[in-house]
Amino acid sequence: MAMTVEIKNGKLCIEIDLETPTPSSSGKTLVVASTRGNTVTNVMIDGKPVTIGLNAYIKK
Repeated sequence: MAMTVEIKNGKLCIEIDLETPTPSSSGKTLVVASTRGNTVTNVMIDGKPVTIGLNAYIKK
């Protein structure tokens, strides 16, 4: 999973690779992009790194 994060014009912009849809652990959805938990980024706000936990999915 490759993810880039930056701040542009006062907005947090996240770009993440799409994956082949795979069933979630519950089997109710198909995951198309995920950080697989929380990921600390190199983007700083008030001197502290931003942490992102992202899941993108489609319903079956």
